[in-house]
Amino acid sequence: MRLLTVPASRGVLWVRSGFRVFFGRPLAFAALFASFLFGAMLLLLVPVIGTLLLLTALPLVSQGFMLATQRALAGQTPMAGVFIEPVRGGRPQAIAMLKIGLIYSAASLFIMWFSNVVDGGTFDALQEAMTAKTADTERLDVLLNDPRLSAGMLVRLGLASLLALPFWHAPALVHWDGQGPAQSLFSSTIACWRNKGAFMVYGLTWAALVFLFALLANTVFMLLGAPQLVAVAALPAGLMFSTVFYASLYFTFTDCFEQRTAALAPPDAEPSP
Repeated sequence: MRLLTVPASRGVLWVRSGFRVFFGRPLAFAALFASFLFGAMLLLLVPVIGTLLLLTALPLVSQGFMLATQRALAGQTPMAGVFIEPVRGGRPQAIAMLKIGLIYSAASLFIMWFSNVVDGGTFDALQEAMTAKTADTERLDVLLNDPRLSAGMLVRLGLASLLALPFWHAPALVHWDGQGPAQSLFSSTIACWRNKGAFMVYGLTWAALVFLFALLANTVFMLLGAPQLVAVAALPAGLMFSTVFYASLYFTFTDCFEQRTAALAPPDAEPSP
């Protein structure tokens, strides 16, 4: 596949295409995301190993949603089998996917550890304080005003953003182009960098949507005299936004690489009925 460069405005189209394909098959995509959450919760019940397995599986999950979007555009109903399809393409492809997952898991654990070193454990302490049965407002104020917390959050955000570059397209390049782990990680990094304008607009569009929803929900429920319902509305909205985000990943890939086959549709493609 040949790398392509697209204008920054395509970032908005990627988000819009994600919503369009989601609303074409809302129940199917919701079921896929629910399956992912259920599997994740089961893995997290297993101490230590469960977290490692979940992190290793995340690149597989993103590729599964890309396949789901591809199916939806072809007029098919995506099923949960898309999550294991990337490892059923032969032994070399399965090994490449496993290596990508292991590298991602190791890098994620390093980011968690290093960020914890930077913030001195204040982030973990804040989480414990916020989930405690009795709120200690004084302790919360101390933690929130600790400069190490801000430094740790910046490190987390920065390193997580850098980690996303090589892994954004890597699973798709392994699955659809037969690339090895090293080549796919390199190609993904170059593709994201060459299209950094579109990805910045993509991220800003998502941030704007979440902000506008929060503003609208707060305003509406405040006017209705039921501010406590904001959290109730935020849960399904958050699940929908997360599902649409995963559905939109396919379009970021098809725009960044010239396709060898018509099976990979561009963001402009309309879902088949």
